[in-house]
Amino acid sequence: MSEQKTVLITGGSRGIGAETARLFGENGWAVGITCRRSPERGKALVQELTAAGVRAKLYSCDVADRAQVDRMVEEFLRDFGQLDALVCSAGIARQELFTDITQESWREMMGVNLDGVFHCCQAVLPHMIHRKAGRIITLSSMWGQVGASCEVAYSAAKAGVIGLTRGLAKELGPSGITVNCVAPGVIATEMNQNLSPESMQSLAEETPLERLGTPREVAQTIWFLASEGGSFFTGQVLAPNGGYIIG
Repeated sequence: MSEQKTVLITGGSRGIGAETARLFGENGWAVGITCRRSPERGKALVQELTAAGVRAKLYSCDVADRAQVDRMVEEFLRDFGQLDALVCSAGIARQELFTDITQESWREMMGVNLDGVFHCCQAVLPHMIHRKAGRIITLSSMWGQVGASCEVAYSAAKAGVIGLTRGLAKELGPSGITVNCVAPGVIATEMNQNLSPESMQSLAEETPLERLGTPREVAQTIWFLASEGGSFFTGQVLAPNGGYIIG
């Protein structure tokens, strides 16, 4: 079994996930990333990482589909031999009035943002529990902490991720596995491109640091939790949000 540490990052082809893959690679980890909607970008990232000397592979997977997740994790373990950290960053966002949310839209939001975390955690746990080691980092949002108008489904799903993280941390602590959550504020990623420049500027001005966050800053928070520095953190929610939400 390889001594090189390995990380599996869902939704790793762009934004926070892609920057997280780069950061882990820079720190000597082997990296597996999943994507569903951006295969070409995923391939380009793997090529970038490989060119930089990182052992990396792309997996096509819809995290809302349990069968696909199980197959993906099995393939990852065949390829890399072990899994040291799971980063659940796959997610979707959508703005709509609560009264306009269809059952299909609600289920898609829950399927990717919450069920996907459940599926991935369950799929990797037999391996981690057997080794009595592992780091799980989930991605929520500041809206999962306080809620957002016109993003009720998103807020509900991300609040669920926080609850899952805290409960699972208590359950897995005796097995030597840490489970923590990162809840970013407004980050300059493609997920926020549906917002107007005026809205983005307003959000920046409402942030005490008076700017948007970067994917790199969120990736550094994720990296900390997977590194030795994060070894005594579990069940925690770290919030790189520039002070937008305090408390």
